[in-house]
Amino acid sequence: MPLTKEQPEIRTETCQIELPQAIIETFARFLVPEIRKYYDSEQGQREFAEWQEAQGKTE
Repeated sequence: MPLTKEQPEIRTETCQIELPQAIIETFARFLVPEIRKYYDSEQGQREFAEWQEAQGKTE
């Protein structure tokens, strides 16, 4: 059966690679401020509150 846009290919194989620490740190320096901006935004605050509420219902 051919894949459609609604049915993306699911890959199950994994690759084991080691990234240099400098690449990981560079990526983190880029990503962390973006995550902070999201959680400081109105949308981020709202979604975090919804997530917290959902966590309380599952415990």
